[in-house]
Amino acid sequence: ERAKDRAKRSGGERMMKGFHASSSALLLSCLLCLAWRKVVPYDVPPYFKTEPVRSQLHLERNRLVLTCMAEGSWPLEFKWIHNSTELTRFSLEYRYLIPSLDRSHAGFYRCIVRNRVGALLQRRTEVQVAFMGSFEEGERIQSVSQGEGAVIPAPRIRSFPQPQVTWFRDGRKIPPSSRIAITLDNTLVILSTVAPDAGRYYVQAVNDKNGENKTSQPITLSVESETKIDFSSNTEINFSAGAYLHVLEPPQFIKEPEKHITAEMEKVVDIPCQARGVPQPDIVWYKDALPINPVKMPRYRVLVGGSLQVNGLLPDDTGMFQCFARNSAGEVQTNTYLAVTSIAPNITAGPSDSTVIDGMSVILHCETSGAPRPAITWQKGERVLASGSVQLPRFTLLESGSLLISPSHISDAGTYTCMASNSRGIDEASADLGVWGECDQSVIKGTKAIMTCGVTHDPSVTVRHVWEKDGSVINVQSIPRMRLEADGTLHISQTWSGDIGTYTCRVTSVGGNDSRSAHLRVRQLPHAPENPTAMLSTSEKRAIDLAWAKPFDGNSPLIRYILAVSENNAPWAILLANIEPESTAVTVNGLIPARSYQFRLCAVNDVGKGQFSKETERVSLPEEPPSAPPQNVIASGRTNQSIMIQWQPPLESHQNGILRGYTIRYRLTGLPVDYQMKNISSPDVTNMLLEDLIIWTNYEIEVAAYNGAGLGTFSHKVTEWTLQGVPTIAPGNVQAESVNSTTIRFTWTAPNPQFINGINQGYKLLAWEPGKDEEVTMVTVRPNFQDSVHVGYVTGLKKFTEYYTSVLCFTTPGDGPRSSPKALRTHEDTPGAVGHLSFTEILDTSLKVSWSEPGEKNGVLTGYRISWEEYNRTNTRVTHYLPNVTLEYRVTGLTALTTYTIEVAGMTSKGQGQLSSSTISSGVPPELPGPPTNMAISNIGPRSVTLQFKPGYDGKTSISRWQVEAQVGVVGENEDWVTVHQVSNEPEARSLEVPDLNPYTFYRFRMRQVNIVGTSPPSQPSRKIQTLPAPPDMAPANVTLRTASETSLWFRWMPLPEWEYNGNAEQVGYRVQYSRAGSQGRALTHIIADRLEREFTIEDLEEWTEYEVRVQAVNGIGTGPWSQPVRGRTRESVPSCGPTNVSAFATTSSSILVRWFEVPEPDRNGLILGYKVVYKEKDSDSAVYFWTVEGNATHSVQLTGLGKYVLYEIQVLAFTRIGDGRPSSPAILERTLDDVPGPPVGILFPEVRTTSVRLIWQSPLQPNGIILAYQIAYHLNSSNSNTPTVDVLIPSARQYTVTSLKPEAVYVFRIQAQTRKGWGEAAEALVVTTEKRARPQPTSRPMVPQKDVQARQVLLSWEPGSDGLSPVRYYTVQLRELPENNWTVHSASVNHEATSYIVSRLKPFTSYQFRVKATNDIGDSEYSEESEAITTLQDGSVLQRSATLNLNSPSFPLQPPAEEKINGILLGFRIRYRELLYDRLRSYSLHNINSVSTWGELTELSKHKRYEIRMSVYNAVGEGPTSPPQEVFVGEAVPTAGPQNVAIQSATATQLDVTWDPPPVDAQNGDIQGYKVYFWEFQRKNETERLRTLFMPEGGVKLKNLTGYTTYMISVAPFNAAGDGPRSPPTRGRTQQAAPSAPSFIHFSELTTTSVNVSWGEPTFPNGIIEGYRLVYEPCTPLDGVSKTVTVDVKGSGPLWLKLKDLSDGITYNFRIRAKTFIYGPEVEANITTGPGEGSAPGPPGEPFITRYGSALTIHWTSGDPGRAPITRYVIEARPSDEGLWDILIKDIPKEVTSHTFNMDILKQGVSYDFRVIGVNDYGYGSPSLPSPSISAQKVAPFYEEWWFLVVVALVGLIFILLLVFILIIRGQSKKYAKKSESGDLSLSLPRSPPRPSPGSLNYSDEDVSTKYNDLIPAESSSLTEKPSEISDSQGSDSEYEVDPNRQKTHSFVNHYISDPTYYNSWRRQQKGISRAQAYSYTESESETRSQLNQVIYSFLSLN
Repeated sequence: ERAKDRAKRSGGERMMKGFHASSSALLLSCLLCLAWRKVVPYDVPPYFKTEPVRSQLHLERNRLVLTCMAEGSWPLEFKWIHNSTELTRFSLEYRYLIPSLDRSHAGFYRCIVRNRVGALLQRRTEVQVAFMGSFEEGERIQSVSQGEGAVIPAPRIRSFPQPQVTWFRDGRKIPPSSRIAITLDNTLVILSTVAPDAGRYYVQAVNDKNGENKTSQPITLSVESETKIDFSSNTEINFSAGAYLHVLEPPQFIKEPEKHITAEMEKVVDIPCQARGVPQPDIVWYKDALPINPVKMPRYRVLVGGSLQVNGLLPDDTGMFQCFARNSAGEVQTNTYLAVTSIAPNITAGPSDSTVIDGMSVILHCETSGAPRPAITWQKGERVLASGSVQLPRFTLLESGSLLISPSHISDAGTYTCMASNSRGIDEASADLGVWGECDQSVIKGTKAIMTCGVTHDPSVTVRHVWEKDGSVINVQSIPRMRLEADGTLHISQTWSGDIGTYTCRVTSVGGNDSRSAHLRVRQLPHAPENPTAMLSTSEKRAIDLAWAKPFDGNSPLIRYILAVSENNAPWAILLANIEPESTAVTVNGLIPARSYQFRLCAVNDVGKGQFSKETERVSLPEEPPSAPPQNVIASGRTNQSIMIQWQPPLESHQNGILRGYTIRYRLTGLPVDYQMKNISSPDVTNMLLEDLIIWTNYEIEVAAYNGAGLGTFSHKVTEWTLQGVPTIAPGNVQAESVNSTTIRFTWTAPNPQFINGINQGYKLLAWEPGKDEEVTMVTVRPNFQDSVHVGYVTGLKKFTEYYTSVLCFTTPGDGPRSSPKALRTHEDTPGAVGHLSFTEILDTSLKVSWSEPGEKNGVLTGYRISWEEYNRTNTRVTHYLPNVTLEYRVTGLTALTTYTIEVAGMTSKGQGQLSSSTISSGVPPELPGPPTNMAISNIGPRSVTLQFKPGYDGKTSISRWQVEAQVGVVGENEDWVTVHQVSNEPEARSLEVPDLNPYTFYRFRMRQVNIVGTSPPSQPSRKIQTLPAPPDMAPANVTLRTASETSLWFRWMPLPEWEYNGNAEQVGYRVQYSRAGSQGRALTHIIADRLEREFTIEDLEEWTEYEVRVQAVNGIGTGPWSQPVRGRTRESVPSCGPTNVSAFATTSSSILVRWFEVPEPDRNGLILGYKVVYKEKDSDSAVYFWTVEGNATHSVQLTGLGKYVLYEIQVLAFTRIGDGRPSSPAILERTLDDVPGPPVGILFPEVRTTSVRLIWQSPLQPNGIILAYQIAYHLNSSNSNTPTVDVLIPSARQYTVTSLKPEAVYVFRIQAQTRKGWGEAAEALVVTTEKRARPQPTSRPMVPQKDVQARQVLLSWEPGSDGLSPVRYYTVQLRELPENNWTVHSASVNHEATSYIVSRLKPFTSYQFRVKATNDIGDSEYSEESEAITTLQDGSVLQRSATLNLNSPSFPLQPPAEEKINGILLGFRIRYRELLYDRLRSYSLHNINSVSTWGELTELSKHKRYEIRMSVYNAVGEGPTSPPQEVFVGEAVPTAGPQNVAIQSATATQLDVTWDPPPVDAQNGDIQGYKVYFWEFQRKNETERLRTLFMPEGGVKLKNLTGYTTYMISVAPFNAAGDGPRSPPTRGRTQQAAPSAPSFIHFSELTTTSVNVSWGEPTFPNGIIEGYRLVYEPCTPLDGVSKTVTVDVKGSGPLWLKLKDLSDGITYNFRIRAKTFIYGPEVEANITTGPGEGSAPGPPGEPFITRYGSALTIHWTSGDPGRAPITRYVIEARPSDEGLWDILIKDIPKEVTSHTFNMDILKQGVSYDFRVIGVNDYGYGSPSLPSPSISAQKVAPFYEEWWFLVVVALVGLIFILLLVFILIIRGQSKKYAKKSESGDLSLSLPRSPPRPSPGSLNYSDEDVSTKYNDLIPAESSSLTEKPSEISDSQGSDSEYEVDPNRQKTHSFVNHYISDPTYYNSWRRQQKGISRAQAYSYTESESETRSQLNQVIYSFLSLN
């Protein structure tokens, strides 16, 4: 007992110590657990993350995995149900796997998920399994009587989904018709069977999901004896039927409960749930995944609408409630968690104390109750072990609340507490767990081992513990990993294999000694299996034998081996996971042929999985023929002699090798004939057009793939008919006979069916008159399968007319040949009316009647019948019959002055014809009638009007016809009149309706009346009327649609003629409607408002899509009819997005597997020809690489040859024949796996001593991972020194110093880097411990052997020079391209041991030279001598330009690449071309051009076909790459010359008329379809160029809406069906002037009380030459009751300012100004108020006074109020004293002065002036001072103006004259013999008094004011009008004024006689004083120091 008690206590102590030892390690997790408990105090109910799809379809034998995506508090358990049958029990597995589906697996699946809170039922998903069985019935025979209906049920076949069924009879497909129908259950119904219906019927069923098709056994139908049916009663039988359409709508919740509902006990709770759908959904409730039955549970009641009511809540009501809404369209579910509160948790069955053996499992129970259901938490001390949110390894919280510990450890001993909590409180219960340990222990390597001594003793006795291992005493103090506790427990941490052994605990004490032993075993992961080998199995097919050596088991028996496989370099995948541990070999079966496999293994023991072994060699299985046929084989008839067959490659797993192509075999269905074979040698081609087949024949077709091993299996047979042809023979036994005068009866027999070549659609009966073959009357007759002889009629023929007749049979494609024509004549009939009935020789008792033969004789005329009677007295009728040659007759025996009715009719053998009659009065000859009168118009409609009229004089006979004439459209006196309506034989008519008028057209009518004599004169014309508008009657004609681009179509039509507008022309337009062809979606429309528009480019379309387009005309009333729809397809383009779901993951250190899905269908934009993987190193400038995957079948690729441990950006793009699409986005980032690094680089020894060296290096160029360390090893370079010195450095080290070396010795240093994959390749370098180092000597002259010269690389070799006792570290290679002189470095890191180097990246066919230098630790050598010049070889060429085709001769220009791209001598061109088809690609045809010419020609092309052309060039080495594809349309080429003689005529300011002549005929290259007119503003082409397109070959256009007075450049280009031709040279033209825009601004300055300076800006758009401006100003309110408007016209374009000086103080004026070209433009206006601002501008200065000194005047004043700002300057104004206008005299007087002196020269002499001063501050001009006293500007006269000076001058002149005369007399007398001089005439021209010129005047209406406006301005006219309270503009005169720029500054002697009034005004009265200042003037700029007063010169002095 003592021993047991001791053991128990010892075990308990061990358990407690184990707990304490592990408690610190779990401290953090406990804190986390406590924190989590504070956040989530309750368990989370289960909930579904996603709901499954409603239905999913899978194929038989496929693998299916169903997933239940739910979350909630742990533990979650799952159960699966199939059609209400449980498939599994509750478990932790949330998936359900069906390895191979069959049809029994179809049905409804759902899962149930539960945890402690409750359970939920998942919405069901329907799994549908596509399968197809065989027909269940054999052959059967069915008979029917002829004429009765035959009902042939389809043979039964089990299939899902229901197959597509096609009926056949005797091998021919049966299409539905009016007599044959196929019901919804595929029953064949034949109405009124006939003998040809007999035959063998069978059906072909096709499952469109798995592609299977089956053919039934035949059903033989016999048609028995004929039953006659009498239809003579002509009883009309009507049938009607109806159907009801049900539209299903899945349920949808309109009211749902909250996710969490809390309610108290014994209360009532309503859980809302309401749904809608069609039909109305049923509501079903579940609680914890079990249905609620209100009958069994009366407390639960489902309310109206679907809500659930729970009465008297109990704790058991807590849980998950689900509401399901179901109808035939589906189901939906919602859920809530109901928590019943007010019950505290109670542990009904708590845990009990337990004991367990170490390693075994134990359950601690804890059952609870409470509401809401308590949350369970298990703790050991403060450590949370398991709860709804926490679960530690080995501790599992069960659904009941119990705790499972599995397996238990010694450390698990302790006290466990179960805590139940909810919102009402907490309850807990505890129990102790004891864990008994075995003596021997087994621990995992690296963990802690605890060896307990387990001794019990008297506490008063001291004991000593000694531990031994394998008999040796353990010194615990000397081993850090060991620790001995006071109770003798030995702790061993970080256990390893050295700790294995037998441990003995010896206890010594005075009370006795004892010992106990136990064995410690340290387990570890097993080693990797050794020497794995793989080889092809010799005994089994598709198998590989593996063998390996058994590895070390890690001191724990092996449990199993795991085998991993890599297939075709794919990522490693587990192949076999449970290989027996005793095995050392295994055979792997079921592999796929033609694939390579690599294997590796790892061993597993109870510790875990060891490392994988090294990989085996890669083993490839041999190819085998494909084991599966191509998929989805589909056949469709294309023409009557071709069938298109399409398929997809076999599954990749069944291809068993690289596919080489396909074989197609086909033959006639059901006939014992041999197969015909077709071969396709490209695996990328998955379609073929079978041609040269028999018309309308059923073929069976099979496809098989083949690879290098042979042909695979053929696909299931698919059958298809060629399309129908036209009959090849005419109907037989054709007979035709006339039935009456207008009808012909035909009889014929049907052609032989084998010559119909399709389904007989009926017959066409033809009749035509001889010589009128184009005017055929045709009647179509449906085929009659009941009678052998067919009957038909052609009616409506001409009477008694000869016809040719014929019959033909037709099918859907067209008509067969006609039968031989037969001639016949229609029967005779009564004739028509005689013509030209007239009366002559009218006497009292007789008259003569004349007529002509009837126009329609309708037979042989036998005579005429004539009768007459007194008017309205039939009893007086007299009749005579005349022979057929008589055309006149005298009627006698008449009564005078009596009115008679006379009738004449023709006669044939068929009787009397139509009567012609008229009235006549005997004795009164008829006359021409008079015109109608009183014509009125009413009831005007779009197409008719009513004319009321009064008949005119009847001409003494009856009116036989009324005739209406009209002027149409253009109404006028000289316009033509046309007859629009006639009414015959209504003599009593008084109104007529005129039909068939044109809507919205002007008309004027007149009438005539016709009698037997003739036609009356016209009536008076009616008033002009216009018919009402109506919608257009016709659709636009000549509708065509052509491809414009990848996203646009070019739609063209012929606009409506004007007479078809039927409404206001301004409201006429077009509506274009377009939609995808075959689409049922909403069509898009575009309204074009221009009635003259002929084209529309439909933009924003999808690429490579067919569209249907139509157009209609519209006007203000409505729309016209649609045109016939036309179809067109946009061009193929590149894909607009990349493939989807791109993924990448690294498989090795140098490879990445990339996978992707297809490009979405709408974004493909063409046929996907393959994919390109685009990849580059991230954040690197390295090049982008492309990996091309041809074809659309493969969606993954292994990128190899990548850098190791490099992060790559990867994208995938798809490409079509046009080019590459957009890459996928975003880029995928993936890093290759790491590997051992490459060698460090750049090793140098910068410091070398005799005993030490320092070396430096750089990190490896290929780190291949994260560098963890560097290792340096060095030793003497001798054979005896093999033990190197090694040192490991940190990864950041880049230098290392070594000491204690031997002097003058050679050492070898090796440096290598380490990643986590191990040590990499070492870099090695030699160093000599000497100080006598020098730079190396240059190498020898490099050599390039000719045999090593290639096109883009050469091999360079050299001999090293001396290294200067410092080993060479690397070489540098330079090259230069001849004949250039620049050397470039090709590589600066050539290995130091190299003596040769491959120089790559060279240009082909180029000369180079090379040189080399060496580098050691000291420096660089000199460069070697240059090598000899070497020329690289030729290479394939590079082509950069593509071809274009011309029209009539398919020739095109050839332009070779640039010289540097040819890479050799150009030998010729290669042209590849193929026809472009919409549904597939044809292979290229090749055309060689073997000479270097500039033009090529293709003669094999067909007209009106689209072709794709690529061009390449080649040289002696090979062919270069092809150019991008060029698409051409053969049949036309673009014009090669532009229009001629382009001329421009300016029409208006916004219109230019452009005319031209067509291009030369030889340059048109086809019919010119129109022109494109390009026009732009001169020198602004890029900003303003516009295009106008004309879709008619017209020779001119009117360009409208242009900018006025702007120069335009215009160029015209022709186009035809092939495209645009070249433009004509630009021609210049300018629009006319227009009104300018408003001036850009108006600005005011120098504002005083009476004047202002107005300035303005030029117009933004002058639209011409600005001739001037008009300024108008006026006060805003009348001034003294008078409104004064002043208009000033300013001539010229500048200056743009005007000084106005006649304003009034304090008045607001309105200013308006506008510019003028040839007319005025709009105005700009502004207001301004004169005078200073109140309180802000300065006040008036003091009254000025003037002092005079000589010619200078000085004005003095005193300062006034400065206002709200300091005064900045002063201004002096002046005016003539006789009430002139104030004007600024001097500006900018400094603010500091109060006086100013100026010279009187600036004033006009002799005039008195007043002066005033104005202060100026920042607010403007202030109030002026009072005027100064007047002062005269007259200066003192100079001496030459005095009288005495004139007298002196006269006397001196007289003396001079007398002296001259005296001298001449003396001289003449001194000549004695002087000859008599000739007398001469002296003519003196005395000056004539100049005429008085007429002074220019300003035309003012007020003469008193006119003198105020006489300053000089360049004004055209001025006007001033005064009148009370109104404003008017007055026009001034046209007088012009000039500015005198040279003002007289001095009063000199010379100009005195010019300017003095005594002379100057000798002919004109001078006005008093000086001229008063003008009201407006121009002033100098403010920068001048003083202003000048301008003068007005009214006349010029003219001297004659």
